[in-house]
Amino acid sequence: MAVFLLFAVFALLLLAGIPVAYALAAAAVAVIMYLDLPLILFAQQLGAGAGAISLIAIPLFIFAGELMLRGGISERLIALAGSLVGHIRGGLGQVNVLSNLFFGGVSGSAIADVSAVGGAMIPQMVKRGFDRDFAVNVSVSAALVALLVPPSHNLILYSAAAGGGLSIADLFAAGIVPALMMTGAMMITGWIIASRRGYAVESFPGLRTVLLRLLSALPGLLLVILIFVGIRAGIFTAVESAAIAVVYALLITTLAYRSLRGAALFEACMHAARTTGSILFVIAAAGLFGWLLAYLGVPAATVEALRAVADHPLTVLLAIVIALLLLGTFMDLAPLILICTPIFLPVARAYGIDPIHFGIVLILAGGIGLITPPVGSVLFVGAAIGRIEVSQALRTIWPFYLAASAVLILVAVFPQLSLWLPAVWR
Repeated sequence: MAVFLLFAVFALLLLAGIPVAYALAAAAVAVIMYLDLPLILFAQQLGAGAGAISLIAIPLFIFAGELMLRGGISERLIALAGSLVGHIRGGLGQVNVLSNLFFGGVSGSAIADVSAVGGAMIPQMVKRGFDRDFAVNVSVSAALVALLVPPSHNLILYSAAAGGGLSIADLFAAGIVPALMMTGAMMITGWIIASRRGYAVESFPGLRTVLLRLLSALPGLLLVILIFVGIRAGIFTAVESAAIAVVYALLITTLAYRSLRGAALFEACMHAARTTGSILFVIAAAGLFGWLLAYLGVPAATVEALRAVADHPLTVLLAIVIALLLLGTFMDLAPLILICTPIFLPVARAYGIDPIHFGIVLILAGGIGLITPPVGSVLFVGAAIGRIEVSQALRTIWPFYLAASAVLILVAVFPQLSLWLPAVWR
């Protein structure tokens, strides 16, 4: 009964339009009162949920991302992407996808990624003669690329939700090949649609321009390389790398580019603080929710239920993927990771599925859910930026959805696609 009450209250509050964090906390309080547990547990577990040391990296990476966005680094990365792939059919659409690969998921939220990159790219694409539905669909699909690119803090969240025993360096490495696969799939899909619609092809700016833009964007690219190589080589931890990222971004934007003014710095600080506050509240509420799930024996019951209907690891993994796709339609990725990891990771381990591989599959499936009807929060944000109805975007998004699903299935079926690189670099 307690399990039913927990999920029922949570679902009803979500349907009523209550933010996810408040819905999680309220459902937990309802069950605590139903079980007649001390209410002090609410405060204790709420604090414990956001108290992991590894989570300190999240606000720092968010701040570094804000500095990159407002200090001109992201603009230079977009310009570099434009010079490399802007002349391909569907020009700015290809630039959009590649920009997400370069910029990475430093915000930790697919919604924030599509707001940052899509907010800049969608108006430009519409101005250049691209249909609004194409501009929106490319932008929301490209956000999936950023979810797995180091230093995406979705991977840090997964490590924390898994109990902190997983190597963040291995998770960063595991996300690279799937991210490149998703980049290729989105670019090919964009090219096919652009060819069918007859979008104009822009001229190649010349090798000199490419080299100049590469030199200009190199400090931004070096940031990602510095973080990944530093963690991989054991020079510094994920938290230390986040602090280095902030210092590096500050030095580049203030001394090298001289583009970050006092007002922009203040705005970056305020926006990073607001984003951090909302994310940490979600983490705390999800931590309380996850503790109750463990207390009620939900993970063990899930393992037994799946063993009754499936006996092959791949079958179990695909069943979990379907559940994640459904949940992702009405939930942002961060709470999805925090809620589902305590439930499904024990199941994966029970069937011999590598937790690193499972994490990549979880994030990919949850990300695709964000652009899947009937809800799809990232799709709603993209449609709002593009000033079109969601139904209009839905009519033409299916090629991108199929491409993303194909990558997800390949990564799920062939674990070495995600596990090969961590094994090589150990």
